[in-house]
Amino acid sequence: QVQLVESGGGLVQPGGSLRLSCAASGSILALDAMGWYRQAPGKQRELVARITRGGVRNYGDSVKDRFTISGDNAKSTVYLQMNSLNPEDTAVYYCHAYFPLGGRNYWGQGTQVTVSA
Repeated sequence: QVQLVESGGGLVQPGGSLRLSCAASGSILALDAMGWYRQAPGKQRELVARITRGGVRNYGDSVKDRFTISGDNAKSTVYLQMNSLNPEDTAVYYCHAYFPLGGRNYWGQGTQVTVSA
């Protein structure tokens, strides 16, 4: 089994910054990629950012140039630095882990990010 523990969500004013962290533990030898998705009320879950073990990064169009994803392979931890936040970034952010062997996907419990004055 794989456990994903997220931290770092909260309330921030427009223009502010937050940093999310997600640590993976358990049976993670074959872990290939980790990332963040988000889901706002009434909307579908969407990709925010993703990073592979080899360092390849992908970003959702709405967060490019504002968010940065990084990873620490030794700690099996991924970080999401979010800058220039705006109210449209308000959502529950979910950590995601992908294992190509068997095509397994794991999700964290989610952390709320609220951008409001």
